[in-house]
Amino acid sequence: MASIVVIGLVLLLDILAFVLAIGAERRRSTAQLGEAEPGGRRYCVYDTDASTWYGVSALALLLVGQAVAMAASRCFCCGRALSPGRWRFFSGLFFVLCWLTFVIAEVCLLAGSVRNAYHTKYVSGYYNCAMLRRGVFAAGAAFAFLTTLFVMLHYVFYSKARAAPPPIINGGGIGMTRI
Repeated sequence: MASIVVIGLVLLLDILAFVLAIGAERRRSTAQLGEAEPGGRRYCVYDTDASTWYGVSALALLLVGQAVAMAASRCFCCGRALSPGRWRFFSGLFFVLCWLTFVIAEVCLLAGSVRNAYHTKYVSGYYNCAMLRRGVFAAGAAFAFLTTLFVMLHYVFYSKARAAPPPIINGGGIGMTRI
């Protein structure tokens, strides 16, 4: 059966990543135009950079949670073969889904962190100060939540397929009878 320690550890890491991603969305950098310098150029004043570190921390925690889950399930490809049946099918399905949502979550969190850390100094013409769009970290948080769900389902179904008895083969092979 599935290990409670593995499930608890992965759940803890992924929930922390989700909370940090939500915190990153709430604390995104905002900018305002500052007073013009003596040369007549206006500049940007940014308030905080905390969401960059929240996003990077969420990215790291999600990565560690995925690594723990894949090490516990032997990445679905190492070790003895799983018994055929519905548990192996569901484990494979959720394996693919968890990796797909994991990659999307990591890309959203990385792109959000990089874009949030980028600050322009001066404003020229009608351009505004560079800021991160709303929802990038929220998308990362949503996909982190889906990753958590799919990793848990993959691990539980993997454990069930691992514990299932091997199929009984009745005499398999080519019969060698006399003609």
